[in-house]
Amino acid sequence: MASMARIWSFLFVVSIIGSSFATESENEEAPSKEFVLTLDSSNFHDTVGKHDFIVVEFYAPWCGHCKKLAPEYEKAASLLSSNDPPVILAKVDANEEKNKGLASEFDISGFPTIKILRNGGKDIQDYKGPRDAEGIVAFLKKQSGPASREIKSVEDVTALVDDKKIVVVGVFPEFSGEKFENFTALAEKLRSDYEFGHTLDAKLLPRGESSAVGPTIRLFKPFDELVVDFEDFDVDASEKFVEEASIPVVTLFNKDPDNHPFVIKFFNSPNAKAMLFLNFSSENVDAFKSKYRDVAGQYKGKGISFLMGDVEASQGAFQYFGLKEKQVPLIVIQTSDGQKYLKPNLGPDQISLWVKEYEEGNVLPYKKSEAVPTVNDEPVKIVVADNFQDIVINSGKNVLLEFYAPWCGHCKKLAPILDEVAASFQNDADVVIAKIDATANDIPSDVFDVKGYPTLYFRSASGNLLQYDGDRTKDDMIEFIQKNRDKTAHQDTGKDEL
Repeated sequence: MASMARIWSFLFVVSIIGSSFATESENEEAPSKEFVLTLDSSNFHDTVGKHDFIVVEFYAPWCGHCKKLAPEYEKAASLLSSNDPPVILAKVDANEEKNKGLASEFDISGFPTIKILRNGGKDIQDYKGPRDAEGIVAFLKKQSGPASREIKSVEDVTALVDDKKIVVVGVFPEFSGEKFENFTALAEKLRSDYEFGHTLDAKLLPRGESSAVGPTIRLFKPFDELVVDFEDFDVDASEKFVEEASIPVVTLFNKDPDNHPFVIKFFNSPNAKAMLFLNFSSENVDAFKSKYRDVAGQYKGKGISFLMGDVEASQGAFQYFGLKEKQVPLIVIQTSDGQKYLKPNLGPDQISLWVKEYEEGNVLPYKKSEAVPTVNDEPVKIVVADNFQDIVINSGKNVLLEFYAPWCGHCKKLAPILDEVAASFQNDADVVIAKIDATANDIPSDVFDVKGYPTLYFRSASGNLLQYDGDRTKDDMIEFIQKNRDKTAHQDTGKDEL
């Protein structure tokens, strides 16, 4: 279930911030001298172990976004090769069979995924920076330097603190002692998410109490209260403070790219996620903002995070959830286990009551589903969320089910093979070959662990569930079905099973 939550978060963030993610590119990469190291299972750990700092991209050859990233990543590797010291960029084809163990080791649930490995691979962090060459270079130069920069002048402050990002500054009477060491450990742990600085002089800082001599952790942010102080230097406590203080009471999603880092943080949160979608140019938008912020304030620290999205910028979200613009204004709550709750066409004064009803368990879950086909007579049956129980769970038949995505190259390659398998069982009343678009329909994620596409499961007539991980050939799939199916009245039991 946790893995499904991760892939949901990954796919959803991609869908709203980069709606073209699900489109495969046919363009080939231009040949050039390679500065990016190519790693695989045979040389990965030896190579990583020799470096204090190395960046690794896990990619799939069919992934359109990987192809788009490739020239930017290569250009960044070229530029960083002349850095002092050089910054090494590497890549792993995580789709190759021999590298599947690496993909599992690093919990790769989508492509491309970039990891920053420090201290010979002992410390692992997700890369959360830009995807263009210049942005990659700037981000990694900061990541490869000290985790926290000393602030000694107004110029240092200007270079670090601005009104568009979160910055964490430690104020100390001296750069020594347990509290300073803990702050340094905090900066090292969270450096891929935030920028850190430390100073002996609070008067240099643009906001907050200038007479503070510390030790104090001061967090600057571009929303809500603009500065927050914290004085508990326990690493776990200060990490919790930074994480909680860096999430807005209401995260704003529109076309402003400065908001995107906070949107990503919103979806990476383990909290339930409340999302209000409305037209930001409508006459009553201010009333919605006011009421929604009041509700968000009431539930702050109670396991629900709140986001407000402009319809114009949220088309990816509408497609992902199967929503319609005629339902706007609407609110969706998504829980960590994948359940969704929906209230369409609500007014500002209904927000508080509906969220309260959800909290009390009085709102029924919402299920995204394509329309049930009126005709479903092809050899490979079409499954949607609304007929999933009838075809897969309650049919009393042996069902091989493919979970696919329309944009997935491997799914397209499998399609004619699946057709052939289905044709082989077309006269067998006890076997069903079926497929479901897992991007357009909700699936029982507590039963079917779909981490990528295609994923195939076999459910026998008696309810035994197996994931198919064999070769994707007609003969192998037929043999698997025959071996694992239940014997029924329609099956010739006079022959040994394969």
